[in-house]
Amino acid sequence: MQLLDNKRALIVGVANERSYAWHIARALTDHGCQCAFTHLPGEKNERRTARAVDKLGIADPWLVPMDAGSDEEIAGVFERYTESFDTMHVLVHSIAFADREWLEKGKFNLTPRQAYLSAIDISAYSLVAMARYAAPIMARSGGGSIMAMSYYGAEKVVPGYNVMGVAKAALECTARYLAAELGEQGVRVNTISGGYLRTLASSAVGGVSDIETHNQERAPLRRNVEGEDVGRTAVYLASELASGVTGENIYVDCGVNTIGV
Repeated sequence: MQLLDNKRALIVGVANERSYAWHIARALTDHGCQCAFTHLPGEKNERRTARAVDKLGIADPWLVPMDAGSDEEIAGVFERYTESFDTMHVLVHSIAFADREWLEKGKFNLTPRQAYLSAIDISAYSLVAMARYAAPIMARSGGGSIMAMSYYGAEKVVPGYNVMGVAKAALECTARYLAAELGEQGVRVNTISGGYLRTLASSAVGGVSDIETHNQERAPLRRNVEGEDVGRTAVYLASELASGVTGENIYVDCGVNTIGV
């Protein structure tokens, strides 16, 4: 059964076929959703994202560059999107950034002001900037679902996650405020707190091997999360199965967040 026939999504954050955004795009596509994509600026990033999208079996994909730190570029992407498509039912925000120099154990107190602000700008404020343009399109489409990727480090201290944890906490709070304002337009906003997955982004965090081992040993399911786990949850949030779900943070981490020690 396909849950997303005749639905259209914009996926922001596919870096390669290991990224959460890629697994979400695959799951949405498998359920009939038509996906468009953005990529980081630059030819190298375009090639990398294009290779990943090609593995989804999407012929002639809509793929445009976007610098999430630029209001002008974000506005331009959504303008180009509306020139190509009449509807948008799903927006996937799967981007984050923090200077890896400050993602080391014991360095949070040394985080420079600009590194702190930059992490919040790209990782959290960009959701506001994108939702501002996505919501009117979704309203004209009969409603929609915006989802963003978070992590347990937003709620509890994960050594080495540092300023990214602060940024993810801001992201989760941002999603709740957006949910409150956009609900009357038929737009739902949620975050998915995915567990540790070996990606380009996670490799920048100090002590990731400790996180991986801890999850395998302590999570109720005795394993680390897989991309498919998050992809299936994204299908749920994008579909009518989640028609009454908004402003929520859904943990998909094999239950590790429930374990105290």
